[in-house]
Amino acid sequence: MSALTASRLAAILEAAGARAGADGYEVLGGGTYNSLYRVRLDDGGRLILKLPPEAGTPRLTYEGELLVNEDEFYRSAGGVPVPVPEVVRLAADSLLMTECPGEPWSALAGVLGDAEHDRLRHELGAYVAQLHTVTGTRFGYPSGAVPTAGSWREAFTAMLEAVLADAERFGAKLPVSVERVRGLVRDAAPALDEVTVPALVHFDLWQGNILLTGEAGERRIGGVIDGERMFWGDPLAEFVSLNLFGEPEDDPELLAGYRAGGAAADFDRSALLRMALYRCYLYLIMLVEGVPRGYPPARTAVTRRTAGTALILALGLVSTAA
Repeated sequence: MSALTASRLAAILEAAGARAGADGYEVLGGGTYNSLYRVRLDDGGRLILKLPPEAGTPRLTYEGELLVNEDEFYRSAGGVPVPVPEVVRLAADSLLMTECPGEPWSALAGVLGDAEHDRLRHELGAYVAQLHTVTGTRFGYPSGAVPTAGSWREAFTAMLEAVLADAERFGAKLPVSVERVRGLVRDAAPALDEVTVPALVHFDLWQGNILLTGEAGERRIGGVIDGERMFWGDPLAEFVSLNLFGEPEDDPELLAGYRAGGAAADFDRSALLRMALYRCYLYLIMLVEGVPRGYPPARTAVTRRTAGTALILALGLVSTAA
């Protein structure tokens, strides 16, 4: 964790031209890479501060300069009606932003009724449709940790190659060989050429990154946060994190909201092949990142059982559909 001190915080606020000084701060949990703090200002306001790990901390290739990605996500999403934080200041060693209201959906999942859950999934689908109307000029991660490209095929294959190289570098145990994955992706890569417009993709829309606000039975989405894993690419990739080990059709209310928001969600043969590739990418990240993070054996075993099995299934789809 990157340490925050009172003097460092004061310097960050001063550089950002904050309207007030700090009255204190608290560590926020949930992150596995960057450090997150809630800053209390002496005028009663609050901000959120994110700090990268200390220099030299082991990481995956794509995780270089994640704060640049997050800054771009919020600034880009700020142009459409989606509740996201407003960036106060991005610096090389920090990202300061406003705080969105609410609690993580994951913390409230056990108390949501079925009707409220379905309504919220519909609302989330409509917000995702809005995000996907935002387009960029290049494909890939804006941080440049993995070089961007003028085509989605070039950008995505570089992204996937980077995590495969990470697997080799860290000695991660995968259920299939790296060369087997490379060969299957190479054969399926032409399907990526159907994507010609770089759309804004969050790629980490699990319930922990969705804030809910309001009273029981009347909750609404108060914030879409933690945009550091975003990239410019295929909107279909979003459905991988929205339903980590399932299919889009397993979440009919989300799909209904997505379509009601004006977005197309057609899962033809080519779309299913591309989604299988994006699943492979995410599952590989899950399987590899635990090594530099130093996850405990019990957590590693669960990841291998879930993401490892899911990776094998996704690669099977790639091999038969390519």
